[in-house]
Amino acid sequence: MDIISVVFYACVCGALGVAGPKLGTTWVRLLIGAGVGVVAATVLPIITGAIGSY
Repeated sequence: MDIISVVFYACVCGALGVAGPKLGTTWVRLLIGAGVGVVAATVLPIITGAIGSY
């Protein structure tokens, strides 16, 4: 897996998490968003490999 993809998605989702005020404090939203980004970056290669693209 590409570490750049993990970091990129973690940053993007972390920034999006900061924008979601209903999840709690800024740090909680940042951690939730970063976690979602790591999961997305981990699952993306599996999905693209399964459908034969990328």
